[in-house]
Amino acid sequence: MTDGRRIWLTGASSGIGAHLAQVLLETGARLAVSARNPQPLTALSERYPGQVLVVPGDLTDCAQVREIGMHIAQTWGALDTVILNAGTCEYIDVDHFDAALIERVVRTNLLATSYCIETALPLLRAGSRPHLVGVVSSVTYWALPRAGAYGASKAGLRYLLESLRLDLAHEGMDVTLVSPGFVDTPLTEKNDFPMPMRWSADKAANHIAQRLEKRPLEIAFPTPFIALLRLLSSLPKRMQVALGKRLARNGEQPHP
Repeated sequence: MTDGRRIWLTGASSGIGAHLAQVLLETGARLAVSARNPQPLTALSERYPGQVLVVPGDLTDCAQVREIGMHIAQTWGALDTVILNAGTCEYIDVDHFDAALIERVVRTNLLATSYCIETALPLLRAGSRPHLVGVVSSVTYWALPRAGAYGASKAGLRYLLESLRLDLAHEGMDVTLVSPGFVDTPLTEKNDFPMPMRWSADKAANHIAQRLEKRPLEIAFPTPFIALLRLLSSLPKRMQVALGKRLARNGEQPHP
């Protein structure tokens, strides 16, 4: 990353975001950091004086996101890179299907990200070599049991970003999707099922940071896990369903 590059990173208080923030700051980038909890952001600014702009807020609140954008504009005038990493995950209990759960996840993963994009685009247009980065998920390659809310929100975000890539190309703005597999974060700590080929948040953050400078269309990892999901998604639909059903829970039975 170029020294002094102005970057807005959301979801910077924990997990991949917290580790990515540190990696980017060590390269000399200037970082505007957002999350609901301001304490980790303030601690980061104290460790890297002069490099960190603390802009906390609830990203599901469009008005708060606009205030964050105004604060960045007043302080820096523009952005060069935006990394939209904030997200959440809840799993569906099909025996007690709750539409409110889906609403919560979609609001955080898709709608809040769209509020951030609305705020970020004018700042990126005023910046240098603008780069829009969004964290989606490898779960969008192949439908998994109980992941309907999370997968739907991330699939929607994937389509949104891939569509924006086409619309923004004439402006010279690059769009990169980040598609992680399982990563050790406060969210995945709550998972009650095996997570194959899981990475640490630190390893994931370094992997992302090392590839951002080349502005690829997508950063997907770990490679063997991604290859497996893509292979499964290429199978005939009936085979995909048969395999997926083997992963589904039956009452209180654990995953096979």
